[in-house]
Amino acid sequence: MTDTRKLEISLLTMRLSIGVFFLVWAIQKTVAPEMAQRVFETFYFSSPSPTYLIITGLAQLAIVIAFMAGLFRTWTGGALLAMHTISLLSTYERLANPYESPNALFWAAVPVWAAILTLFLLRKSDRLLSLDAYLAARRKGGAAERA
Repeated sequence: MTDTRKLEISLLTMRLSIGVFFLVWAIQKTVAPEMAQRVFETFYFSSPSPTYLIITGLAQLAIVIAFMAGLFRTWTGGALLAMHTISLLSTYERLANPYESPNALFWAAVPVWAAILTLFLLRKSDRLLSLDAYLAARRKGGAAERA
């Protein structure tokens, strides 16, 4: 197996696992907005309405599904990176005190953030099972056929 193929497989597994990670939160907003409301009250000092949370969850679902499919990689990867950065920063007090229970669990978000950043930076190499890569190859092939 070539190093290029190993990289593509690694990036695919990162993309899919990050997508599943975000699906949990997006689905929570749509099926249990009251739980999401408590999260917002605790970490974002706001109490959005259930309707707002459901709409936000549906928008996140669309972004996450496009991300997992490797579609609009710059935009979807950037959106997830921004969302997770905000989420990570909102927990700074818990990160600053990791030895008080259950704060150590919040540190799991740090390597996830690094994985999202890595995937964003290497998005052009993330071609395996990527709709963007498939569509680009198809356009390139179509242009060669027309020439």
